[in-house]
Parts: sequence; structure tokens; C-alpha cells
Amino acid sequence: MDTQLILSKTDHTLLAPESTWEQIRSVVDDGVRYRCASVCIPARFVKAAADYAAGKVNICTVIGFPTGYSTTAAKVFETEDAVKNGADEIDMVIAIGALKQKQYDAVLEDIKAVRAACKGKVLKVIIETCLLTEDEKIKMCELVSRSGADYIKTSTGFSKSGATHEDILLFKAHIAPPLKIKAAGGIASLEDAERFIREGADRLGTSRIVKLVKEEHV
Repeated sequence: MDTQLILSKTDHTLLAPESTWEQIRSVVDDGVRYRCASVCIPARFVKAAADYAAGKVNICTVIGFPTGYSTTAAKVFETEDAVKNGADEIDMVIAIGALKQKQYDAVLEDIKAVRAACKGKVLKVIIETCLLTEDEKIKMCELVSRSGADYIKTSTGFSKSGATHEDILLFKAHIAPPLKIKAAGGIASLEDAERFIREGADRLGTSRIVKLVKEEHV
């Protein structure tokens, strides 16, 4: 698989809490240089990054991150603020505890409220697969398919583990078009990235792919 195709499906990510503007700016530069799908960064940097990128790469940020247990109103405020500041894409974390309690209507309404606040921007829904049973993952495929979101996403990268190939295959078998899939967390190599894409992932959330490509060209 062509390396540029992999890069074009990559959300080049830096979400470490200690991130500085200089580091974020470098991520934006790399996102532009390597023609990534987006750069995924903390919300506090969205405005500066959007101004700096000047439309050369999509700016993505995270909502209710990484736990998902913010109120819906808080998630909506975060989303509206991010969009106002120039975010092109929103990655939100579901109400995981509500899912565990089988409060499916609450989970769906939480996603729908953020979808509305996106004002047409791309929405990816993080379900944190490592904390879910197989039945819960399948249920989330149904709920996210019904929500109007653009992507179902495996992981925050801040929990026990990230994307697995088994989860991508499970998503592929249970989502309804036009919902797409984002694999995130633990993508360790270009070969691994290629496998995720071949299995059905349309986006990859990772900080490693650009680093690997840069190392190849040193």
C-alpha cells in the first residue's frame, strides 16, 4: 500500500497533557507536509492551530476526553467552543457508564446533542473498546449508526489498550453505512496501519506513522 495513502487517512495526534504550543505547531507543520487527514490536538490550542494552519490541514480536537463522563451540556459547550475556534473535526467520548447501565437512550441522546453542536463538522464517536464487552461493542455499532455521526472510533489511547484488529472486523460486520471506522491507539508500524486499513478502517489516530515516515527519510 502506498505510504501517502496511509498518511492521507492519518489523524496525526498529540494529546499529551503537557503539550506546548511549540510542539503543537510542529504537529501542524508535519500534518501539512505529509498531507494527513487532520491533526488531532487539545482544545485549548484549536484557535491558534487553525489560524496557523490557514486551511492547509484539518484541525481535530477531543470532547469529554478521555473519560466521557462529562454531562451532555458540558460536551455540547466544549463542541460549540471548538467549532467557533476553528475545529473541522470533533472526536467525542461516549458516556461509558451509561452504556454499562444499559441506558441506551441516554447514550444516543448524548451523541446526538454533540452531533447538533458540530454544525456540520465531522464527528467521530470514541467508544473505548478496551472497557467494553463484545455485546456492548455491537450495541454501540448500532447506536452510533443511528446517531448521525460520521465515524465510530475504537479508543482514546489513554485507557488500558488501543485499537485491535478484532475490533475493526467486529465494527465492519455491525455498522450501517455511511458510518465509517477510525482505529486509534497502539498503531505501531506502517505494516500495522496498512492492515487496519485493509480490514476496514477509514481513519487512523496515531502519533507514530508520521514519525516513522520521517525516520525513513533521514
